[in-house]
Amino acid sequence: MAPYESDDATDAAQDRDLRSGPRKAARYVVPVAVVGVAAATIGLVPALADSGDPDLPKITAQQLIEKVAKSDAQQLSGTVKISTDLGLPNLGGLENSLMSGAARGGHGDSSPADPKSRLTELVTGAHTLRVAVDGPDRQKLSLMEKGAEYSLIHNGKDVWGYDSQSNEVYHGTSAGSGKEHRAEPPATPKDFADQALKSVDDTTSVTVDGTARVAGRDAYKLLIRPRQSGSTVGAVSIAVDARTGQPLKFTLTPASGGAAVVDVGFTQVSFAEPAARTFDFTPPKGTKVTEQKKQPEARHHAPGSGEDFAKGMEGYEVLGKGWTSIAAFDTGAKGGLPGGSRGGVFGGFLGSFGDKVSGKFGKGTVFSTRLVNALITDDGKVYAGTVTKGALVKAANDAK
Repeated sequence: MAPYESDDATDAAQDRDLRSGPRKAARYVVPVAVVGVAAATIGLVPALADSGDPDLPKITAQQLIEKVAKSDAQQLSGTVKISTDLGLPNLGGLENSLMSGAARGGHGDSSPADPKSRLTELVTGAHTLRVAVDGPDRQKLSLMEKGAEYSLIHNGKDVWGYDSQSNEVYHGTSAGSGKEHRAEPPATPKDFADQALKSVDDTTSVTVDGTARVAGRDAYKLLIRPRQSGSTVGAVSIAVDARTGQPLKFTLTPASGGAAVVDVGFTQVSFAEPAARTFDFTPPKGTKVTEQKKQPEARHHAPGSGEDFAKGMEGYEVLGKGWTSIAAFDTGAKGGLPGGSRGGVFGGFLGSFGDKVSGKFGKGTVFSTRLVNALITDDGKVYAGTVTKGALVKAANDAK
């Protein structure tokens, strides 16, 4: 059962209730679109919280998690600040090009207005988003850029993407109504909070960490920490609206310290019904319209453990549990990372970002970010998760 901890350490009865409390409330599933591993890591946005902590009635962690689980804002609009700090080297925009290409699945005829291409931009840099929601069948997200704007609109069965810079439009259809078919990507704190709460189990500590003012609203702060050593996750903090239970800000800090790896929050939010015209869209005259050729692939949530990384891969194995679980699978590619004449310029370039390691498993290369690490061995095995380099090497050794 999830160890929802009371702030009052002397209240043993309450503590027992929290430990056996409604983990089921944290097991609701709200899909989170993600392009690659890095889309789970939205970085630091300074000074989102207002000054002055509000004086709110005392609440337990269990009660606060239940409040989040029951929150279901059918109407909202606001501005979200989002940025990424994975600790990756500056590749001069190459990383965006590579991830955009991967999102297109190798199809060269993809429109620059296709969401699978444009929303990969959220994995690096700082961004401002405007979001609006009116029930499960109408959402709008606008990515504000310098001198340009990209909008993704879901209205009924239609999904529109409009890129003002290229003056191109993408048109598709949603698979149906309801949350499982919502068109927007992970753009609000709730998207990330839902996924974090799904990861809560007996390897997790959950407490209430005071109050805050976020986007002009009173909020409680929920603090989630791994109990296990070896995870790259230090803590997850979720600011929860005191009235509605809607998450207003989500912050993930790494165990290594420094700036947050994940921080996404409202700077302005309203729970009033957006104007109906917000979701109206007609392609401007003269724009090129690209029609969707097939239904979108099944959407995956942001990875929070080794098992999340492995989902969808045939023959994968999950080693360990909780925050230190590791996905292991065999690529079948012997010889490790291509290098030298075998790998060409790209192989040498990619290899320069990895750390060579060895052990009972043999030799391999570890690729690291501030959150996600992956070991590729010379015999074609892959070990990946939100764990330290040492944890990956140990897993590879233990597997021999």
